[in-house]
Amino acid sequence: MKSILRISALLLAVMLLSSCDWVVMSPAGDIAVQQRDLIVLSTVLMLLIIVPVIFLTFFFAWKYRESNKDAEYAPEWHHSTRLELVIWSAPLAIILVLGTVTWIATHKLDPYRPLDRIDANTPLAEGVEPLVVEVVAIDWKWLFFYPEQGIATINELAAPVNTPIQFKLTSSSIMNSFFVPALAGQIYAMPGMQTQLNAVINKEGVYKGFSGNFSGDGFSHMHFNFHGLSQDGFDAWVEKARAEGVALGREEYLVLERPSEREPVRYFNDVDPALYEAILNMCVAPGSMCVHEMAHIDRSGGGGVDSQENYARLRYDNRHADEPSAAPAATFPEAGREARGDEPQGHQPRAVSPEEETPVPTPTNEDDDEGVKPIPPGQAPQQEGAPGKPDNDGGRTGR
Repeated sequence: MKSILRISALLLAVMLLSSCDWVVMSPAGDIAVQQRDLIVLSTVLMLLIIVPVIFLTFFFAWKYRESNKDAEYAPEWHHSTRLELVIWSAPLAIILVLGTVTWIATHKLDPYRPLDRIDANTPLAEGVEPLVVEVVAIDWKWLFFYPEQGIATINELAAPVNTPIQFKLTSSSIMNSFFVPALAGQIYAMPGMQTQLNAVINKEGVYKGFSGNFSGDGFSHMHFNFHGLSQDGFDAWVEKARAEGVALGREEYLVLERPSEREPVRYFNDVDPALYEAILNMCVAPGSMCVHEMAHIDRSGGGGVDSQENYARLRYDNRHADEPSAAPAATFPEAGREARGDEPQGHQPRAVSPEEETPVPTPTNEDDDEGVKPIPPGQAPQQEGAPGKPDNDGGRTGR
């Protein structure tokens, strides 16, 4: 009976493993192939130590078992120079090799580094420009801009094979992670920042892409298809997007950025060319100040008293807080589950216009902070004095 159970468990494990998608170990892009090779090499180098250690552990347990009376018994043995050399030199050599390989691969596979080859046998020809794709992670969907083609898509990505691709990534709200295992390793997308990824797809096909960083309730449905196409197929895909697409400007984007799940594939053909930069600089909403504007003011030494007017333009929270919601804490549109609280789901950044009132903190009970009194507006803070230093009344507070 026990044998039957063991065989059944083994067969079940084999069936479960057979359904796994080994795309990371069988990728279709040159960058992912090099990353796969680095994984294999690192694993083999580590196994050079791990396998002998595991084998010797069982061997010594078997050889020096209690019932083996022929095993050598040496209770006074404590040192062997040859054994010490083997124990320390082999791991040291592997660490040196692994460290060297990792250092080289870290620079060679830097996601910001432009490609210098299409695959292991094909260097990148001179004058070849990469396909630029601007990626925005939204709760909970992906928005892809093709600035050179003048189109944008939701939850669908395409590129011609053997053509370098330059991804520029940002996020509309919280940090996320862009990951197409067949293409290259994952890269983070963060609000107010731009990251980059250079990659190439070498085989035609449809590959899965998804978010590799938890970002809320809709995270598990934040995936898309990446199409590796021939040049003619890519041109046809672009024409399809132009024919079936609709306009995408700032007003449309402010609606699009609202949290939603299971978004279908959509195309946009009349895209505001400055929209991605506005998303990157967090100034899509009317009247808001862009991040690069504030950075310029800071580099110039600050805006002095004029900076007070920038306060309201630089608040990036409580987006849509003044809008009615059919179900608080549910996604928009209705996600089909009960609300878990009164707060809206997800991080919701939005810059408000200067015309809106600056929120005033709710007054708290004076007993909450015993001994702390608020400073009236316009009054400078009073120094309490330090030992040995003059107080405001000209006396001394120390001896």
